[in-house]
Amino acid sequence: MPAYYYISVTIHLLAAFLWLGGMLFLAAVGAPVLRTVEPPELRQRLFHLLGTKFRAPGWMAIATLLVTGTINLHARGFLRWDGVLGTRVFWTTGIGMALAVKLLAVVLLVVMSAVHDFVVGPAAGRAVPGSPEAIALRKKTARLGRLSAVTGLLLIMAAVRLTRGG
Repeated sequence: MPAYYYISVTIHLLAAFLWLGGMLFLAAVGAPVLRTVEPPELRQRLFHLLGTKFRAPGWMAIATLLVTGTINLHARGFLRWDGVLGTRVFWTTGIGMALAVKLLAVVLLVVMSAVHDFVVGPAAGRAVPGSPEAIALRKKTARLGRLSAVTGLLLIMAAVRLTRGG
């Protein structure tokens, strides 16, 4: 493998740690702690601040993952249409299925992150604290967060399979 591949993989892993680690930290530690904060106005403000502060590094990590992921696929020869992407046989191998699961998980995570960060999260921040709308939006963001965490774990499992040959 060329040297740039190892540099790219290292950067890819660091970006994954930031993005997925940040999401898991917020889900496992941040949200449970903030749910105990009273009054509801302060709790909502803290949730909003945490979300908006994590948004920029999170999206920089996503951009980095997309770039380095493409570089990594290229270095491993997976971006060739002949014999790899363009053949049904490739996608039935262990490595092909692992790549398919990883790519699907990436798409799902990016879409869920966009919905969370640019639709549901801002709406929750604008809702009147403690109102039925705020409570419903908080539940929606929590479900989206949990689903993102599970999808992130699926992505990690697929990545491990991919690096181990399927």
